[in-house]
Amino acid sequence: MEQCWRWYGPDDPVTLDHVKQAGATGVVSALHNIYDGRAWSLDDILERKRIIEAAGLSWSVVESIPVHNSIKIGSAERQRYAGFYKDTIRALAKAGIATICYNFMPVVDWTRTDLAYRLPTTGFALRFDAIDFAAYDVFVLKRRNAEASYGPARLKEAQARLKSLSDEQVARIERNLIAGLPATERKYNRETMREALADYDAIGPTELRANLAWFLKEIVPVAEDVGARMCIHPDDPPFSLFGLPRVVSTAEDARFILETVDSPANGLTFCTGSYGVRADNDLVAMIREFAPKIHFAHLRNVTREDDGSFFEAEHLEGSTDMADVILALMKEEARRRKEGRADWRIPMRPDHGHLLADDIGKTRINPGYSLIGRLKGLAELRGIMRAVERFGLA
Repeated sequence: MEQCWRWYGPDDPVTLDHVKQAGATGVVSALHNIYDGRAWSLDDILERKRIIEAAGLSWSVVESIPVHNSIKIGSAERQRYAGFYKDTIRALAKAGIATICYNFMPVVDWTRTDLAYRLPTTGFALRFDAIDFAAYDVFVLKRRNAEASYGPARLKEAQARLKSLSDEQVARIERNLIAGLPATERKYNRETMREALADYDAIGPTELRANLAWFLKEIVPVAEDVGARMCIHPDDPPFSLFGLPRVVSTAEDARFILETVDSPANGLTFCTGSYGVRADNDLVAMIREFAPKIHFAHLRNVTREDDGSFFEAEHLEGSTDMADVILALMKEEARRRKEGRADWRIPMRPDHGHLLADDIGKTRINPGYSLIGRLKGLAELRGIMRAVERFGLA
């Protein structure tokens, strides 16, 4: 697999020199200053590509071009914003960048309640605490009809949890959930969050899935025409938050997406952390089923807990057998080589590393995207890949 690294652009505290020191050759990046749905200009794309290539690296994957809210809710403006999206795909193709990762999560993107969960190792991880989330949703945000999203036992647990939290702890959870993470465009206060959620009052899973199908039918033919590969990222976490529907969470969801527009340009980003949060997702079976349409892989691990919580584990630990996952992906690469596919190599990146060593205490850190934790993860993943190659297992 092509070893890649997510880089947030010139303002990223992790530099391109650091990326090279980690041993990655490909960069996963985007024009993170453009989140309003307008098209990316070819000049801006080429300038970002120039910076990456001047460092001796390649811009291998775009992650991600935001999908405008009008598309997700199916409003009258969606045709206009889909047009901007198509223009961006064409511009990227002109610049020689063919792999485009995107997601279809409504209102909130990847979501955690704790960005600095202390591990027994004394490092720090990202964590989603299901009870903290329910406590905030029902009793702090006071989302309309929030109680209907939870059973009586969970509501009781949430109420007890809220009583045990200090004002500062509640404020920290709120910042993590709605105030906006670094390198994201989504920032809310309680009032604007409730307004954003109201856009989805009439949107359930059926409606959101239909809007995703409409979007795929708009953009995939353009991607196919210019030789680009679209690869949708799963929901993170892969279940409903704030009563919102999520429709890229299971094998059934992936099957629907790929069948809606059957094209080599319509594929998946296989994120082992997102899909791995659900115990009913058999990751190796999913890789085998969807292998020809997996255009990009995020390799990270999570430890699932009985109450629906989870935290980011070591890359080779947690609830997913990462060695089995890598072997399955590399077997697909071998199959593609035999088939003669030019795009046989699957780009991958280590995702959501722990906060470790000298990175602890730094003021400029993108949560989950510090240097040392991801460097450690990439080294471990690389070791599995080398073993597969050395012993001819794929």
